[in-house]
Amino acid sequence: MSQDEPTEMNEGAETELTPAEQETPIVEDAAADQDAPTDETAADADTASDDAVVDEDAAADEAVETPAEDPTSPAAIKRRLKGLPGRWYVLHTYAGYEKRVKQNLEIRMKSMNMEDYIFQVEVPMEEVFEVKRGERKLVNRVRMPGYALVRMEMEDEAWRTVQETQGVTGFVGNGRDPVPLTEPDVIKMLTPVVELEVAKELRAQGKSRPGSEPAVVTAEFEVGENVILTLEPWVGMPATIDAVDAANQRLTVLMTLVGQETPVDLSFSQVKKAD
Repeated sequence: MSQDEPTEMNEGAETELTPAEQETPIVEDAAADQDAPTDETAADADTASDDAVVDEDAAADEAVETPAEDPTSPAAIKRRLKGLPGRWYVLHTYAGYEKRVKQNLEIRMKSMNMEDYIFQVEVPMEEVFEVKRGERKLVNRVRMPGYALVRMEMEDEAWRTVQETQGVTGFVGNGRDPVPLTEPDVIKMLTPVVELEVAKELRAQGKSRPGSEPAVVTAEFEVGENVILTLEPWVGMPATIDAVDAANQRLTVLMTLVGQETPVDLSFSQVKKAD
């Protein structure tokens, strides 16, 4: 064979690549695979972002404090009364005997085994500031003079026990068959009882309800002062003040009856100052 003839290459022989040609494409492909985000990765990122927003909203909601419910609101009082046995009735009492009626009836309901029929007796009270001789003092007074409330089952023996309690003049309504209070009336009449309980609880904690400052009452009369009675049958009769209850607007006077000095309990409106 002559030297000028081309040498035939073996078919099937592989072309050898240089080291640079072998490595460069592989590195580029790996980098491309690493940089390109997959659909799953993008979805996970979106989900994490949404969760972060939800967590922030939840934290904001927790930071806002829910205002406490007023325990003296009609709804709160209604829940207090819900499920209690018996019905509420109103009693007439002698003026000035309201608290004594409560005490007497609570004793009688136990001594006569009426606790399964008579459950609770209340005399709605309120707090006021009494100003006497320049001194201001916080006192309690009867909210509804001449009345008391009783929760009971209207059974014959229970009715008799209440009716015959000293100081009780009868039930309000149809005497022998009194009508129980409606729910709105019960809430209205017992609100002062709850208000007083709440005021005492808050005062024990060194707090007070906004806008719940007690009213201020001033004693118009003084012990030893001479007055004239303005009620029948003693109109015009003179008397001397023996005791003053400014909170309840009542006083005890000493008047001469049948030759004897007799104490009489009256309201401020039943006397006038002597000239």
